[in-house]
Amino acid sequence: MRSVAFSVVICAYTEERWEDILAAVASVGAQSLPALETLLVVDHNERLRGRLAGHYGEQAASGEVRVLANAGPRGLSAGRNTAIALARGEFVAFLDDDAVAERHWLRYFAEGYDDPRVVAVGGRTVPAWASGRRPAWFPEEFDWIVGCTYRGLPPGRTAVRNVLGGNASFRASAFDAAGGFATGIGRDGDKRPLGCEETELCIRISEALPGAVLLIDDRSVIHHRVPAARERFGYFRTRAYAEGLSKALVARSVGAAKGLASERRYTTRVLPAGVARGVRDAVLGRPGGAGRAAAIVTGVAAAAGGYLLGAVRARRGGAPFTVAPVERTGRAGPAEEGEAA
Repeated sequence: MRSVAFSVVICAYTEERWEDILAAVASVGAQSLPALETLLVVDHNERLRGRLAGHYGEQAASGEVRVLANAGPRGLSAGRNTAIALARGEFVAFLDDDAVAERHWLRYFAEGYDDPRVVAVGGRTVPAWASGRRPAWFPEEFDWIVGCTYRGLPPGRTAVRNVLGGNASFRASAFDAAGGFATGIGRDGDKRPLGCEETELCIRISEALPGAVLLIDDRSVIHHRVPAARERFGYFRTRAYAEGLSKALVARSVGAAKGLASERRYTTRVLPAGVARGVRDAVLGRPGGAGRAAAIVTGVAAAAGGYLLGAVRARRGGAPFTVAPVERTGRAGPAEEGEAA
């Protein structure tokens, strides 16, 4: 494995996650392959930005942790683009602000880039349930609802259409070729739609760089906190519906053949098998079987409803998101005004 330099990006927006943010940054600092820098981007919350700048004063002065203000519109995509523009590393890795990375997270990412065709490497995201264990009714096939790796993804190190944004890395040069994350499609606090920005980006990178390879290496593990509110069935249903809305926007932009390629196998093979397992467990008297089967059916129906509504809206008004080139300066710029010195 050759020497590589990672800029790690963590985007934050609320003080409610203060302890989570500190834990995420600490997990980057504990990596067996040290990161070049950690870029901590705060989404239009000056109180939080100032508090973090004060907390990381000495590390900010050395460049180890750089506290930035989102230089674009509200939302996760613009925050990530702010960091991409200022990242000094050859590779840019993304970690959710409520997740912690295992010690060899970056090292396993780096091994994937030994192949020059590889432009992105993602990892495995494990849920850390607030209740201490998975709710009996919650199907593993829908762990993407809580931002985690779900049943149906291939194991090991394997080529994929897209990586999952909360645990992913890219060659910085890929953003030169394809632009950054699209704004208007991804997460913005609690607003909808709530996802698919990484799917759209990865498809765009593959189109801009024919022959490019995107990988998932399930040895690159992070643990993602799932708060109690997201363990509830109401959130499950709402998030599935929002995913359908987002998938419709992506399909409208890149075409259904590309936008839904992975989803076809998931809905025709993975989910029916999940329903069958749930029914079998219910017949055998195992806890949660009937609930899991019902949740899968409900999740599919909610996502389909969101997709249909999103498709109608997209046909009427076009895809309401934009992709702008990211000017990568790799040095201090306007987004760092007010950064801790």
